[in-house]
Amino acid sequence: MSHAYARNYIHIVFSTQERRQFIRDLEGMWKYLRGIASEYGVELAEVGGTNDHVHIIAVMPPKISLAVLMRALKGNSSKWMNEAGHLFAWQQGYGAFSVSASNLEKVREFVRKQAEHHQRVTYEAEFMALLRKHGIKFTPEHILG
Repeated sequence: MSHAYARNYIHIVFSTQERRQFIRDLEGMWKYLRGIASEYGVELAEVGGTNDHVHIIAVMPPKISLAVLMRALKGNSSKWMNEAGHLFAWQQGYGAFSVSASNLEKVREFVRKQAEHHQRVTYEAEFMALLRKHGIKFTPEHILG
């Protein structure tokens, strides 16, 4: 085969440092993250979240690693926020979960309805549920610390 054919959907979740309510302009942040991803040839199929965390569904091309994308998203958006006069930082880690094409619309809906979802469920409970669902072993103090 002379070409690489790939369509990899990755659901990415990361929060602000200490889950502080740092993100005041949600739409502005989502737009900025889309712009960063575009510079790396990555389409963001969905972006959402709340004032303290982000959910992204990235369509990852084979030529870029998730680690490179995450460094660019978090580093550039932090710089942008700090240059705009906000004391801003993201939490060090992130979660990344594969999404099948058959489940894509359900996960997109989940990302779009984050504000509504978090009226019932905390970020911490949501993140640990995602880890469990995907069979990822974790220690709660490392997640919440």
